Parts: sequence; structure tokens; C-alpha cells
Amino acid sequence: MRWIIVRPMTFYSLPFTPERTQATEARLEAIYEAARCGLKGDSLAMAAGMTPRQFRVLADADPLVEMAEIKGRTDGEYTAAKTMYEAARDGDSKAALEILKHQHGWVAKQQIDVNIDQQISITGALEKAQTRVIEGLYTDVTPRLKDNSNASTDILSPRRDGVDGKAVVAQPKG
Repeated sequence: MRWIIVRPMTFYSLPFTPERTQATEARLEAIYEAARCGLKGDSLAMAAGMTPRQFRVLADADPLVEMAEIKGRTDGEYTAAKTMYEAARDGDSKAALEILKHQHGWVAKQQIDVNIDQQISITGALEKAQTRVIEGLYTDVTPRLKDNSNASTDILSPRRDGVDGKAVVAQPKG
């Protein structure tokens, strides 16, 4: 016989108070600072001390949340742009170039200059080509016609193209 021991379930009391998310001054300031640093979406919510869900609910409920985010993003961009502008104004050519490229659509010219100073000699090229030619022996297989008055076809007739003639074969050396 088996005995099964059943322990009574215990529930631990977890303190839970439903939190009503409000756009307090401290929360709006945290949203502003996170947006000023360039954060967006869930990262902005977490940096501001809220869950992403809390941030979305708060943004839907209060238009000041969106205003704090836009103002923070604008101030961050303004600070960076002003820093770049002042650096370019003070003589930083790299900063000036980046402003020209990214803000004014400037593109550096893409020019390729190719100069070839080598001269080509036709006679030299022919001499080099001559050294590459494989020289072989050949045999002339043009038929030697004998006087054959009974032949019905002229072998050297202009109408014949020589396709059915003998092949040219190199003679073996030695």
C-alpha cells in the first residue's frame, strides 16, 4: 500500500497596488532627457523609468508626453548641429566637409585620370607574335592530274569547294 502525502498550498501575499501612470514633471523630464540623447521607442521608455507599455499608455493619455519627446529630440539635434557648425567655423575642415555632405547634399567629384606613357610598336608586336607561332611541316596535296579523257568530272572545277578532298597532314620528322 502506498501513501500519498499532500501538502497544503500556501499563497504568498504579494503587495499589488494598481499604478496609475501620470505625466508628472519628473517623468516628463526623464522622457525629455532620454529623447535628447537620441533614444527612441522601448529604449526611451526604459531610460525614462517606465515599461514600454506604461510609456505607450501615458503617451496616448497625455499630449505633453509627445511634446517632451519631440522637444528633447530637437534640443539634442540642435546641440550636435551647433557643435559641428562651430567646429567648421573655427577651421575644422573635416567638420565643414561633413556639414556640406550631409546637410547640403554636396558630393565630391569622382574623376579618374589615366595616363599611359607606354608606346606600342607594330613591328615589335609582330616580332613577338612570330616567336609564338608554331611552325609545322606541311605537304601540298593538290592533285596532279594526268591526262584522263574518260573522267566525267573535273576535279579542279570552280564549282567544287574541296570539302571532300584529302586533309593536310604534317610529315613526321626524321
